[in-house]
Parts: sequence; structure tokens; C-alpha cells
Amino acid sequence: MGGERDNKTISINGHEVLPGTTKLVSIEIARLPTGTLIDIPVHVFNSKKEGPTVLVQAGLHGDEINGIETLRRMLQLGEFTTNRGAVIVVPILNVFGFIHFSRDVPDGKDVNRSFPGSRLGSLASRMAYHFTNEILPQIDFGIDLHTGGAQRSNYPQVRYTEGDETSEKMALQFNAPFYFSSRLITGSFRKAAHKLGKPIIVYEAGESMRFDEMAITTAIQGIRNVFAGLDMSKEEDKSNTKSSIHLQNTKWVRASRAGMFIPEVKNGALIQKGQVLGKVTDIFAKKSKEIKSPMEGYVICLNHQAVVNQGDALFHVGK
Repeated sequence: MGGERDNKTISINGHEVLPGTTKLVSIEIARLPTGTLIDIPVHVFNSKKEGPTVLVQAGLHGDEINGIETLRRMLQLGEFTTNRGAVIVVPILNVFGFIHFSRDVPDGKDVNRSFPGSRLGSLASRMAYHFTNEILPQIDFGIDLHTGGAQRSNYPQVRYTEGDETSEKMALQFNAPFYFSSRLITGSFRKAAHKLGKPIIVYEAGESMRFDEMAITTAIQGIRNVFAGLDMSKEEDKSNTKSSIHLQNTKWVRASRAGMFIPEVKNGALIQKGQVLGKVTDIFAKKSKEIKSPMEGYVICLNHQAVVNQGDALFHVGK
């Protein structure tokens, strides 16, 4: 019998990380008007033993801080030193958005609609370009951490690419409360990765600019579960006897009128078709409109905005 083979060398932005070593490298992006250099920090944990390379990233939208805190805690606890393979950790991809408390970069563009990017394009496009060319060629799989936006709170859920058996298997292994397929969006990181044959799952939990302890702890255990499923560690959660619920279809329930929004169910709740989920009322207490569920299923996102306009998304329900 031959001996175990060494893992591959990871090369990012001219920095090589040999098997059995760990290194913090950076990808230089651009400068602020003050001349301050902005770069993307990249932690590389390369095991000695051959295995897959997994990307774990957060902060693609700069105001989605639950994922950033998840990876900070895991880095602090030394969670990414695995038995085999390599882990590439990007705690904050969109540094510009993070320092401006914004989903986007200063020019107003969404990095997650700018892939695969352009070397000479907009700031968002340049960030996507460097990431596509420096990180994606290195990886086999990826876990992308997100939250809801605009005061919409996602109950912990994992999304995978329909027809991609590997991403569906990873989504199931993650074992969040819910998982379901979602379409590939033009310009998104997941679509760019999919075109290169790199399966990505997206974890969504909590809302922007708010820490959510359940979202964070579920993410930490989910990442451990995926590592265990890839035989990279043995930290799978054996205490959680609940299995992730596979949703076959989802639907947004929107406000039919403007007014004050008062929800009457909790995020994550099991609901029945026709059940009253909440109401929208005017400020004079003269007119009130009940919001009823279009189907039996679960609430997987709840809007925390108190004053809503006609057509605003209030509940995301899944069956």
C-alpha cells in the first residue's frame, strides 16, 4: 500500500500556502479617496492530507453581519483546522460595504450582481473579478453566508441549485431548519461558481445590521456538519434530532394596502391555508386588512418594518 498523498498547494494573489500550513493573505482591490488601501482578507487552512478545498465566506453584502460574526467566532475557536483538505475563509468580502454600513459598494452597485466581473469595470465589478480569478479556481465547494435585508428577517434556511446533486446534499447535511432550491440569478456569485462547476450553498438567517444568536449558532453547527459530511472533521451535531425540512415551493405574501403592519405569527411558525398571518391598518383605526396565508406551510421570513407600502413583501412562506 502506498502512503497518504499530500494535499495540493493553495495559491492566492501570488501567495502560496503549502500542505500542512496556515496563512492569512489578502487580495488588494482599490483605495479610498483618502488613499487608504482596501483589500479582502483571506485565511487559508491547508491540511497535510489530501482532500477537498471548501470556501466559507460572509459579507458579500456589507451590512449582513451575522455571517461575519459566525466566521469571527469560528476563527477565534480554531474551527477551520481540519483532518484533510483545505478551508479558505473570507470573513468580509465586501469591505467597502461593511465600513459604510451598506449592502453595496460606494458607487451603489451590488457585488452579488457583478460576477464574474471585469478588471477595468466598476468597483463592484473589479471586486467580483478578483474574487472570480483568485478564489474560485482554488475551491471544490462553497458555503456563502447571508441574512435578509431591508428589515426582513430570514428564519435559518439553506438554498441550493436545482439539479445540482452535490449542493443539494450539502444543504441537507448543513441541517438548518429549512432547505430548498432557488434559481440562479444573473451576475450572482453562485451562478458564476456554478458555471465553473463549483457547487455553492447559501445560508440565509436573520436580518441586516442585527446580530441574531440563533442564526449565528445554527450557522456554526451547520458548517461543522458539512465538514463532517466531507470527512474533513468529526464535529457533526449528534444532539439535534430534528431533520431539515425540504420545502418544495415558496411564495411571498405582500401588502394589499399601505399602513401599519402588525404580524400575528412568529417567524418559523407552521401555518395553515387561510390562516390570518397579520394585518395592515390605517393610523386612524378605521380600516384594517387581514393578511391570510395562501397555503399550508411555514413562515421562513418576516418583515419587521412597522409602516409598509402597498406591494411590500411581508411574509415568505414555504410548503
